Amino acid sequence: MNRKSLLAGLMVVASMLAVSNVAKADEQITLGRTILLSGGDHGAKIPLLICRKTDAIRVKAERDLHLERIKVTFNNGNTKTIHFHRDLKEDQYTDWRGFGYRRCVKKLEVFGNSDGSKAGVKVLGRKK
Repeated sequence: MNRKSLLAGLMVVASMLAVSNVAKADEQITLGRTILLSGGDHGAKIPLLICRKTDAIRVKAERDLHLERIKVTFNNGNTKTIHFHRDLKEDQYTDWRGFGYRRCVKKLEVFGNSDGSKAGVKVLGRKK
C-alpha cells in the first residue's frame, strides 16, 4: 500500500468519525405531546410511562401558541419550573433549557394558550 492511499484512507475514516459525533450531539427524544386550548389557565399534563433521562428540554409548536412555562417532575419527586414567556409560530422551536445534569423526567405540565381553538405542543429532551 502506498503512502497516498494510506493517507486517503485515514482521512476518510477521520471524516466519518467527525460526522458521527456531530450527529450524536443533535440527537433528541420526544418526551411527550399535548394540546393547549385558548384561554386555559390549567396546565396540560404529560405523564411519562417510564422515566426518561435528559439534561435539557425544548418545545416545538405544532400550531401558533403562547408558551408560559413547563413544570418538570423528576423521578425523586423534585420539580423544576422553566419559564419561557414567548410566542411560537407553527413548527418553531424554543432554545434548549438545561437542568444542570442528566435527570430522570417522570411528568411534564405545559402552561400556555393557543392562538386558535387549540395548538399541539411537542416537548423534546436532549439525548447524549
